[in-house]
Amino acid sequence: MVATRDRSMSADAPARRDGFFPVNSSNEVGMQYARPTIRRQAGTPAHRQRGFTLIEIMVVIAILGILAALVVPKIMSRPDQARRVAAGQDIHTIMDALKLYRLDNGRYPTQEQGLRALIQKPATDPVPNNWKEGGYLEKLPNDPWGNPYQYLNPGVHGEIDVFSYGADGKPGGEGNDADIGSWQ
Repeated sequence: MVATRDRSMSADAPARRDGFFPVNSSNEVGMQYARPTIRRQAGTPAHRQRGFTLIEIMVVIAILGILAALVVPKIMSRPDQARRVAAGQDIHTIMDALKLYRLDNGRYPTQEQGLRALIQKPATDPVPNNWKEGGYLEKLPNDPWGNPYQYLNPGVHGEIDVFSYGADGKPGGEGNDADIGSWQ
């Protein structure tokens, strides 16, 4: 039997220890103690369950709406930025392959040979003597807008130029339509 708070404490009853009452009535070593049961008054809930009011929910929805209005335009412009970065990385990879071609063959591919010389040994003069078996690239990538990368030899901005015309596929332009080149 578990002792409760309303238990009468006589002089011969064992003393409680740290808010616990002894389960058995002897004072021997190894005595077990139990927490007293607390009786609640009738009609008082064990704990209150409180929900959100309509005003609180409306405030949260308004805050989420404001955040969405600020964040969505920034996220929507990210794909264009990602395409420009991807084009820059592709151009860098193509330029590295062209430098390896030049190290092996003493010159860059001609304008006529173009970037195709990186994946297939050119048959037109000057035919490279030390063309790497398997090529310098596995395949020629298109720019992120689906257009082929452009190659100029001699270049306008350097010894050679590799570039993309951007989103519009035309020379020049601004923003997403601007050219992306090896000189940048």
